[in-house]
Amino acid sequence: MSAKKKPELLVTAKDLDEVQRLFDSGADALHIGGKEYGLRMPGHFTLEMIGEATKIAHQNQKKIYVLMNALFHNEMLVGLEEYIQRLAQFEVDGIVFGDPAVLMIAKKVAPQIALHWNTETTSTNYQTVNYWAKKGATRAILARELSLQEVIDIKQHVDIEVQVQVHGMTCIFHSKRGLVSSYLDFTGQEQKDTSQDRGLFLREHKRPNEQYPVFEDLHGTHIMSAEDICMIDHIGKLIDAEIDSLKIEGILKSTNYLEKVVQHYRTAIDQYVTGNKVTVSSKDIEAIQPKNRPLGTGFYFKEQYY
Repeated sequence: MSAKKKPELLVTAKDLDEVQRLFDSGADALHIGGKEYGLRMPGHFTLEMIGEATKIAHQNQKKIYVLMNALFHNEMLVGLEEYIQRLAQFEVDGIVFGDPAVLMIAKKVAPQIALHWNTETTSTNYQTVNYWAKKGATRAILARELSLQEVIDIKQHVDIEVQVQVHGMTCIFHSKRGLVSSYLDFTGQEQKDTSQDRGLFLREHKRPNEQYPVFEDLHGTHIMSAEDICMIDHIGKLIDAEIDSLKIEGILKSTNYLEKVVQHYRTAIDQYVTGNKVTVSSKDIEAIQPKNRPLGTGFYFKEQYY
């Protein structure tokens, strides 16, 4: 039996140390970026750090994709052309965009860079994917709210690469406003650190055991899911569908945890594509999973109600 097509294993990284450690653990590519243009990144990379990360990647025959998926206002366009030109000089392997402004400028000043379309919630059908493909996108990052069958249907009707998330938390709410800071101000409380490092979370009265991480940055307020997606038990279905890239989201996770998760997914992918029995499962992930982060399969097998 011939080997199946091997998908890319993609992970987010928070700093240069994590870049090298995740590559050593088996990642094929990394998502990194600067706080000016990237949404919900584990850590901030300056341009100099992006250049160094790209050197590390290419020395290891790996890839670096830079996140530029923020919601752009007029003032954010100042300096955008120069930023993308620097990325081109570093020879990064792709830019992740949601706003057409990034696509238009990248095609003008760095047409050689691959463009990965990511609008978080609107990449839900193959006609929209094909529209952005005609505009120059080379990869579509599909919405996390899709079922597995919807993902497969999209892949069968498009000619560009398709990426899905297979592990980690997802964003369930985003506002450009500083909602936590505003709440503290409204209630007369002292202003506190509301960044990722603070470890804040929301809890519902009716479901006190569920914790929703929340943090603020210069792009506003982000509320994250109470569960982590874990699709390692179903990795074969995604490989059989020839999904091009499988992403592990590392935000709010330690490097030690991510190393082990990447190793497990690397093993599962390599064993499946070569026709061997997959010897790792969600039980291996549960053994290292934080106690307040239950595992689930997101919307892959869940019927949606609108």
